[in-house]
Amino acid sequence: MATPPPDSPLFDVTVRVGCSLAYELTGSAMLLLNLRPTPDRNHAIVFEAFTTGDNLPVEEFADSHGNRVTRVKLAPGRNLFRHDAIVRVSSQPDNHDLTDRTPHLPADLPPAVLRYTLPSRYADSDKLGNFAWEKFGPVEHGWPRVQAISQWLHDNIEYRYMSGRPDLSAWDILQRGHGVCRDFAHLAIALNRCFNLPTRYVTGHLPDIGFPDPENHMDFHAYAEVYLGGEWHTTDARFHVPRIGRIKVSCGQDAVDGAFSTIYGGATLTYFEVWAYQVARGTVGVGDPVDFSKRLDNSWVVRTDPV
Repeated sequence: MATPPPDSPLFDVTVRVGCSLAYELTGSAMLLLNLRPTPDRNHAIVFEAFTTGDNLPVEEFADSHGNRVTRVKLAPGRNLFRHDAIVRVSSQPDNHDLTDRTPHLPADLPPAVLRYTLPSRYADSDKLGNFAWEKFGPVEHGWPRVQAISQWLHDNIEYRYMSGRPDLSAWDILQRGHGVCRDFAHLAIALNRCFNLPTRYVTGHLPDIGFPDPENHMDFHAYAEVYLGGEWHTTDARFHVPRIGRIKVSCGQDAVDGAFSTIYGGATLTYFEVWAYQVARGTVGVGDPVDFSKRLDNSWVVRTDPV
């Protein structure tokens, strides 16, 4: 599906998203940054600004998954990066406009989708086949099975903020019994792939529209998408409820493809801030100070822009 324009009536909520990062050079280093929202039918970028240090030379390219990647060579000392965007989204929840949830036979899948049925570094479905068939084999194939997997993970894997580790795969998390959003995503991906359901890893921003967060955590969020009926359907075992206002930044086979930064060489991340919150249309611009007094979300009430 094509991305509607920002002034489309489909988009009736305005969100500000972005991040601020600092890296301290300890040797020579290069970064791959994956911070900018990708074009998507569920959001439209109104304004966007991306600053890359003190006029550092950059190269922008699209990777094999279509992500907007920036390659930058760091300068000596402290290197600052900031992304800020005003984005319009729908007030309707995940998958509200997707009615065809028919699973495809592998022989009928588009060639570009086949790789999302295979095991990968963090979604090691080859280790989970017996468990998957024991738990979810009796469930109807397709969306009912996707939902059953999400429900089981939500009920049986404990979410522990800041417990993530870069060396843990889906199998490891199943044994450990707790993790962060990326771990929920990897398990959902691996288990769905056990049934030849193409499933990909997604990172992005998730404001608290119609779903308040009492602890007020703001961070990048990871979840999964399953290919059914010719479209990608969101599944998020971390919450297991349809959410409003997802803004996709990147996708891929697992977190290797969705990392917000990949460091080559000697550099350390010394500052990290992420924001994603609803604002009134026309009241905030990119580059303005992050001001949570203008925040409209973090409430059960969904407030839409005036017509």
